[in-house]
Amino acid sequence: MKIALGQINPTVGDFAGNTRKILDGAERAADLGAELVVFPELSVCGYPPADLLEKADFIARAQRAIAEIAAWTAGGGKPAVLCGTVMPAESGTGKHVRNVAVLLADGAVQFVQQKMLLPFYDVFDEQRYFEPAVRQSLVTVRGQTVAITICEDAWNDKGFWPKRLYSTDPVEELMGQWPADATQKIMVNISASPYWCGKARLRERMLGAVARRDGACVAMVNQVGGNDSLIFDGSSFALDAEGRVIARAAAFAEDLVVFDTVTSQPLEVPAEDVDDIASTWRALVLGVRDYVRKCGFLKVLIGLSGGIDSALVAAIAVEALGAENVLGVGMPSEYSSSGSVDDARELAENLGIRFEVLAIRDVVERFDGVLEPLFAGTSFGLAEENMQARIRGTLLMALSNKFGSLVLTTGNKSEMSTGYCTLYGDMVGGLAVIGDVMKTRVYALSRWANRDRVVIPLNTIEKPPSAELRPDQKDTDSLPPYEVLDPILVAYVEEYCSAEKIAADQGVDVGLVKQILKMVERAEYKRQQAAPVLKVTKKSFGNGRRFPIAVKVEV
Repeated sequence: MKIALGQINPTVGDFAGNTRKILDGAERAADLGAELVVFPELSVCGYPPADLLEKADFIARAQRAIAEIAAWTAGGGKPAVLCGTVMPAESGTGKHVRNVAVLLADGAVQFVQQKMLLPFYDVFDEQRYFEPAVRQSLVTVRGQTVAITICEDAWNDKGFWPKRLYSTDPVEELMGQWPADATQKIMVNISASPYWCGKARLRERMLGAVARRDGACVAMVNQVGGNDSLIFDGSSFALDAEGRVIARAAAFAEDLVVFDTVTSQPLEVPAEDVDDIASTWRALVLGVRDYVRKCGFLKVLIGLSGGIDSALVAAIAVEALGAENVLGVGMPSEYSSSGSVDDARELAENLGIRFEVLAIRDVVERFDGVLEPLFAGTSFGLAEENMQARIRGTLLMALSNKFGSLVLTTGNKSEMSTGYCTLYGDMVGGLAVIGDVMKTRVYALSRWANRDRVVIPLNTIEKPPSAELRPDQKDTDSLPPYEVLDPILVAYVEEYCSAEKIAADQGVDVGLVKQILKMVERAEYKRQQAAPVLKVTKKSFGNGRRFPIAVKVEV
């Protein structure tokens, strides 16, 4: 059977646009001789739809879209279309919708497969909405028996996972139904599997194990694009019965690939983006592009301090949106070095973006004057430092309101973890571009940005990092060196390790570790007021990591 994998970038709630993408892909697949064209999980409505699923009109629009796609399949020479959508539930479980894959052919819905395993961890909340399937069945497509699974339904192979999340394995149950006289086994998986660094390789290994176990040709089509904090990398693929890749779609871009389950030969080319830094860069570019455009903005603005974080965000934004759509704003204070302003200006020239300077020294003095009666007799400290950051945040939001540009925040994951960031100051903005990127990785990404030419000034990369909110300030005044700090944060924030285990594993003083962990816990109230963070690791800040604010935690 010739199957096309239609890797598309849907927008949540854009039924007309998503339907057009599906029909355009189906037309291309027909021209290429495909008998079946497959689109991602919930591609009709976009993923994740969240509480839009509670709206009756949302479900009705999905049904009308399916009817339109089904009508296209009428007439000779059209491939069957398999796509993901939402349908009303049929049982009295209290959940009123189903996550389904629908097979459309000859002008009608021919088959519906309901998702059985509903993830309820990290960023997933599907048990909140969907009725789980009780059973699943094989289907015949163009004379060929096919097993259809939806994303998580293929993620519970007891031979692959040392610890399983569910007691049932839908793939195993489907393969057990296979006719004894079948000449070939085919499984198609439609997915909306969010990106994190290394996940594309994990998917291929996992489904490769399924292919070898069951002697089946396995194909997975994955959503691509950014929706809010989530980035979907696509990277759809097909495997032969020995688990070898016979087709692979692009990473981080829409694509359509056709393969033959019988005659396609294993690919000799390596997987895309085996370089984790390169794939993280592409993920962040895609995440910025889609967040800005899907939210209805055309332009962005960034506070350029001359530091490496804002420089990296600016470089990502330019690749995502074009230099003409990015404005850099320098806001030097009394404590900003002339070199930092020069570095910001050089960055802007390298990127080809407009750069404006709004000096805040006079504004700070006026704030000092207003507060002087209340601050009299106190020493310069955190309040005065943060006031500078909050003045900058106010100016950026004024520009945003005046000109309709989205502010991109520039804080990294190391800062967000420890609270080394100012609420209503440098945290102001609509999207936290590098909020899931540790500081040491910021340096790696910045060096990668300079792979072909100097984009981020070398001085920006080489100078000691500083917030420049007081004389001769350095980050190391408040934090350990990032080479020491970041591994501790990764172990605690992403892996939930104890202080004792971290200290033992990394050979650092347990007292230092506990000091850092206390900083992480104290900063929870800041993180819960932060802009959405683009997720590029297994555990990012946002709805995938949920902790109370008012709590006593022993570290």
